[in-house]
Amino acid sequence: MGDLAWIFVSSMVVNNFTLMLFLGLCPFLGVSARIDTALRMGVANTFVLIMTAVAVWVLNAFVLPSAPYLRLIAFIIVIASLVQIVEMVIKKLSPALFRALGIYLPLITTNCAILALAIFQTNREYGLLEGVVFAIGSGAGLTLALVLMASIREGIELVDVAEVAKGTALVLLIAGSLSLAFMGFAGLLSSS
Repeated sequence: MGDLAWIFVSSMVVNNFTLMLFLGLCPFLGVSARIDTALRMGVANTFVLIMTAVAVWVLNAFVLPSAPYLRLIAFIIVIASLVQIVEMVIKKLSPALFRALGIYLPLITTNCAILALAIFQTNREYGLLEGVVFAIGSGAGLTLALVLMASIREGIELVDVAEVAKGTALVLLIAGSLSLAFMGFAGLLSSS
């Protein structure tokens, strides 16, 4: 059980896909203007990550042992299919969220964090339970990064910011500062 807790904490905080490994930056920078939208995008990404982890385990256990050269193409096909399913479900259940996420919802398909999860899970030889915990931790980390960025961006709307720093420049400055803060957690790896 300790290994599962470490996998969760490590993927959420220590090796956060967005703030430490710089994966999944497109939704991080694009959908993080409002907390509610960022939270929903995080949940959608987490769902896709969990489904990807299960699908990758099935592929690695039953389909790809005889054809490992097809691994990357199989992962891409599975991820694209899962995102299409998520997109259809969100469009049906929450049209407002579908409109709020806009172009960023289909971009989950090309979100490198999703593909990275599949590759890391395979390279680390995680079983089903470890893979799902890794996906939940990674999704929680992505959601945490999105919500932190959104809360800071919402707070900045209430203060005067120099004209030269408004817009993309300020967003990148905030992203860099958050990343530096999360780099402090890297010391947790060496202490264990």
